[in-house]
Amino acid sequence: SSAASDVYKRQLFTLAVGLSMDAFAVAVCKGLALKAAKPRNMVIIGLWFGGFQALMPLLGYLVGIQFRDSITAFDHWIAFVLLGLIGANMIREAVSKKDGCEDCGEADASLSFRSMLPLALATSIDALAVGVSFAFLQVDIVPAVSFIGVITFLLSALGLKLGSLFGVRYKSRAELIGGIILILIGLKILLEHLGVLG
Repeated sequence: SSAASDVYKRQLFTLAVGLSMDAFAVAVCKGLALKAAKPRNMVIIGLWFGGFQALMPLLGYLVGIQFRDSITAFDHWIAFVLLGLIGANMIREAVSKKDGCEDCGEADASLSFRSMLPLALATSIDALAVGVSFAFLQVDIVPAVSFIGVITFLLSALGLKLGSLFGVRYKSRAELIGGIILILIGLKILLEHLGVLG
């Protein structure tokens, strides 16, 4: 039904925003180091983070479907635990950092392959686990990962610009919001499967 489709789209949008908060936070640091974020820089950082944020859940999904049939009885618990752990870790990172650019490779201004590859990998590891949960939830994977990639592209580009203008004030807040979103989505999946939510 179209109502169910709308709910799914809203959930996917919320999940994409939650996942992209790590990339957004690191992009803010890069923006701070760059001082002036040109459109070209915004596209480069968007492609790095958006590309990896789309690739990693796809890989996770491909791994997850190998085991999907054998664990359908408790797949919703796995999705809940994975999302909960990722969210809790993001919240812990957000709360433990005071000014928070120590995890950005000393926030150097370089957008080179050597500088960006570790950051793109680090910010998309969470998405790998989410991809595994997508397999258990039987999500239509290509539109889902494409959408996550686009949202991350846009938010990373925005993060770079905001970092160059305002510094790191958005960084920890972004990680905190992202963590809360992922935990709530995991909880919603679990409650729906247990029949608590309709």
